Amino acid sequence: MKKKIIVVGGGAAGLMAAGRAAERGHEVHLYEKNNRIGKKILITGKGRCNVTNDSDVEGLLENIPGNPYFLYSAFYQLDSFGLQEFFKEQGLELKVERGKRVFPVSDRSLDVVLALEKYLKKNGVKLHLESPVEGILIADGRAEGIRLKNGKEERADGVIVCTGGLSYPGTGSTGDGYRFAKAAGHHVTKLYPSLVPLRTEEEWCHELMGLSLKNIEITIKNKKGKKVYSDFGEMLFTHFGVSGPVILSASRHIILTIEEGYRLYIDLKPAMDEKKLDARILRDFEKFANKDFANALDALLPQKLIPVIIRLSGIDARKKVNSVTKEERKRLVGLLKELPLTITGTTGYNEAVVTCGGIQVNEIDPATMESKFVKQLHFAGEVLDVDAYTGGFNLQIAFSTGFAAGNAVCAE
Repeated sequence: MKKKIIVVGGGAAGLMAAGRAAERGHEVHLYEKNNRIGKKILITGKGRCNVTNDSDVEGLLENIPGNPYFLYSAFYQLDSFGLQEFFKEQGLELKVERGKRVFPVSDRSLDVVLALEKYLKKNGVKLHLESPVEGILIADGRAEGIRLKNGKEERADGVIVCTGGLSYPGTGSTGDGYRFAKAAGHHVTKLYPSLVPLRTEEEWCHELMGLSLKNIEITIKNKKGKKVYSDFGEMLFTHFGVSGPVILSASRHIILTIEEGYRLYIDLKPAMDEKKLDARILRDFEKFANKDFANALDALLPQKLIPVIIRLSGIDARKKVNSVTKEERKRLVGLLKELPLTITGTTGYNEAVVTCGGIQVNEIDPATMESKFVKQLHFAGEVLDVDAYTGGFNLQIAFSTGFAAGNAVCAE
């Protein structure tokens, strides 16, 4: 039987929820506060949009530190392979890159939004842009519609809230969904910016701004020197500290306790142990025997990094390499294997890929995304207390939970 459904929020979860509910034959109205849909999708993956990760359900769950098992049912309704098939049906060609990351062949996030727009149009979803929602109408334990910011009320048989979290507030993610959830009797956990660049104490990071390092290994240790995280891959120096894929994933492991203090160690040459690295440096020194130390590291390090390493090593830049002592060389090797940085905080929600925390998942039905307190009120996407690492996993969560909500709303 045809029902009227309202979806709040035109991001990944909202677009999938609206399209799926309409595909089931319902009259669907999508309300979005921005003047266009998919604003956050457009900026993901540096404008390329990493739509998912080419992994099975178990592979997806392994990359979700935030309540993975809540997502079992949603992932089995729409897994990565199903999502890729969905996009192909909308005419979007995809490709798989390093780390099983899935991107549109065109490398344009706009094409992902256009594919979703096509899905909505095909199923008759009515879009209401520049229409901010003020609250959810609830009566007798049931969702009955929404109240817009302008005071107007819109009635409906079911409501799906897909308002996102607090990350990238410029895209409209300002925490409205948490307010709606609390008004409906739900509990919202403490919220943190996650997959976020890290600030460091050391000022030399500023000198290296824009320098990208590939094939490095990072290790994060707590104040007691205990290792809490390590990863291999790519990172970037910024004017305030460090960023890049391995740093963003590392942030998820320390944001809850970041004020306790952590140290980051960069292994610039993870393929070599200290003995092999020392032998490599000796060979370089023999080759540049009559050169100054400052000019003997060109084959070993990026040009931009050399002055910083020289300064931190304490070795005189003008010293001839054939005069560099074994002790000094040992110090250099130690520095290249464990370049230390002191983490002082994050750059906050403005640069966070996702929000850690959200509506407590034990208050939501994992198969339908329906509130256990209010009938026909569903929540999907980042507004829930679920989050993942980088690599397409967070968008998969949004699409899968959106699909589950759209699939179940007014199903009785």
